[in-house]
Amino acid sequence: MQAERERRELLITTIAGLLDGVRHVAVGASSPMPAAGAMLLRARNERDGKPKVRVSILGSERHNFFTNGAVELFDCAAQGRVDAFFLGGGQIDGSGNTNLVGTGDYPTTDVRWPGSFGSAYLYHLVPRVILFREEHSPRVFVPKVDFVSAAALTPDIPRRGGPYALLTNMAVFDFDRARGGFRLRSVHPGFSAEDIRTNTGFDYEEPASVPTTAPPDPATLSLLRGKIFGELAETYPAFARSMMEAAWA
Repeated sequence: MQAERERRELLITTIAGLLDGVRHVAVGASSPMPAAGAMLLRARNERDGKPKVRVSILGSERHNFFTNGAVELFDCAAQGRVDAFFLGGGQIDGSGNTNLVGTGDYPTTDVRWPGSFGSAYLYHLVPRVILFREEHSPRVFVPKVDFVSAAALTPDIPRRGGPYALLTNMAVFDFDRARGGFRLRSVHPGFSAEDIRTNTGFDYEEPASVPTTAPPDPATLSLLRGKIFGELAETYPAFARSMMEAAWA
């Protein structure tokens, strides 16, 4: 239980770091860790006297200024008023394409997932899209997705959006838009660069010396286990309760 809590706290803290500098973060449904990371950034900025961060969590009454759900989110993104968003995927390839539809030859897919929803639209409009998928395995990170739900951008496509980074339970990657591929930024404690290479189905760039992802400092842990998980409980009560119980067990 303690190891799982520490892993989640590391991911949440890393998310806050990836969001540093944005003014408006939108979070979709069923995203407790991205929501917590956005809240952590907001709390840090308030504490340090930095610019205010707006956090919009779909499904929340307290942390959401939208009154018409995803419709307003899409309008806001089109107007350039959403700085960061999160996307996952049953498959993600080395070019940054995501697949939320299923595996196999469409439309006769072997496995069917919920669907693309507005991912293709938001991917091209939000400047800092963070791809977040906890499972790090070759079945998720593939050379080429079976179906393109959201296509990564290339230099010849004049859009402001596109992938910014990829975060998993093992590592953090940056996305190089000019090259159209990922570069390993850091490896989480307990894993090695060799582990990442073995468990990633697509190719990527790697520095000569791969850093270890920085764990949260005591001040961040105090903020998480108090203010952040308390705020998160309004939208994700079970997740927040499990994190607080594990923290003080």
